Amino acid sequence: MASFEVIGGHPLKGEIVPQGAKNEALQILCAVLLTSEPVTISNIPDIRDVNKLIELLRDMGVKVGKLASDTYRFQADAVNLDYLDSEQFVAQGRALRGSVMILGPMLARFGKCQLPKPGGDKIGRRPMDTHFLGLEKLGGKLTLEGTDFYRIKAENGLRGTYMLLDEASVTGTANIVMAAVLAQGTTTIYNAACEPYLQQLCKMLVRMGAKINGIGSNLLTIEGVESLGGTEHRMLPDMIEIGSFIGLAAMTGSEITIKDCQVPELGIIPDTFRKLGIQLEVRGDDIYVPAQDHYEIATYLDGSILTVSDHTWPGLTPDLLSIVLVVAIQAKGTVLIHQKMFESRLFFVDKLIDMGAQITLCDPHRAIVIGLDKRNALRGISMTSPDIRAGVALLIAALSADGRSVIDNVEQIDRGYQFIDKRLNALGAQIRRL
Repeated sequence: MASFEVIGGHPLKGEIVPQGAKNEALQILCAVLLTSEPVTISNIPDIRDVNKLIELLRDMGVKVGKLASDTYRFQADAVNLDYLDSEQFVAQGRALRGSVMILGPMLARFGKCQLPKPGGDKIGRRPMDTHFLGLEKLGGKLTLEGTDFYRIKAENGLRGTYMLLDEASVTGTANIVMAAVLAQGTTTIYNAACEPYLQQLCKMLVRMGAKINGIGSNLLTIEGVESLGGTEHRMLPDMIEIGSFIGLAAMTGSEITIKDCQVPELGIIPDTFRKLGIQLEVRGDDIYVPAQDHYEIATYLDGSILTVSDHTWPGLTPDLLSIVLVVAIQAKGTVLIHQKMFESRLFFVDKLIDMGAQITLCDPHRAIVIGLDKRNALRGISMTSPDIRAGVALLIAALSADGRSVIDNVEQIDRGYQFIDKRLNALGAQIRRL
């Protein structure tokens, strides 16, 4: 188990470039299974989960060529369906949450797929009902072996239909879209997710020859086609990293410029941090965050306490609530953090309380943060990263704290943030990997 030793209390300064979007990568990479022609993808983040998915595709028979540090060419012209019966595939699928994204493409192109229950962060229940219900409506027949092995077949092919999703699941919508583009007839998906990641997937599929209307809305209409061709695609910068760097700058009193942010795709993220009192300036496609001694949380017009909550797009992504919570620790004022979508993502606040934060955990979904207004610094402690996003929130807290902190289980952080220690050290941080 690797650890970070962090010596906090040092302001950072400089420029940093966000990695490619992890959540987009897990969808885009699986879409290469929809065609036998080459697909070139750039701005791929060099992180554990993405690298494991690339390894899975390679082991399934997809030809993988690395053209540059962040650019790969894929060609799925000889997919080995028998590999899905191997023990190695079962082990890979269990270890990687993103493996679920092969279901739609494989079912659409080859008429069958199977998968063990995928792994991932322990952040509460993450049911896959939306995936399977949507694929079944298209004509897939699902069987469950034991309690955690799924088989799905479409012996008579997939047929378009109307469906109203039970939730606007991003990965569920993506799986259904990837299946529907090769289904016979018209598929209408209402209550579809419309996150930028999903929009990127749809735009890529259109370049490959798919017919999709309503991109960017929650109502997608897809006319099935017989086959798709190759394409080139560049992924968006990771909005979670961008938000993390904004929060890091404020919490540590640092002056940081975040480069190449694709600002129009960030939605309400910049304004959410502005509500915490954080100054930031959009300069072209960069975001400049000046060093700030103080930042004050806004209130509602009637003076009541601000609530920051997660929601489906265009609301705030749940992946940033851990960062918002940590940043509020050193703000002036009080904020209620309401994590609606997962029931275990706030369970890292005990570590922040041990560091000196004033936080009341109301229930598994809500926490009240009373800001310290930088009157008292947090103190360094030893702690363990429970998941990717909480791990980075704890890293931000440690960088702002007085003294030495040790964060164990940083493999969790590595799953979502590439070389985060080296990149922050280049700005003046003191992080040592143990």
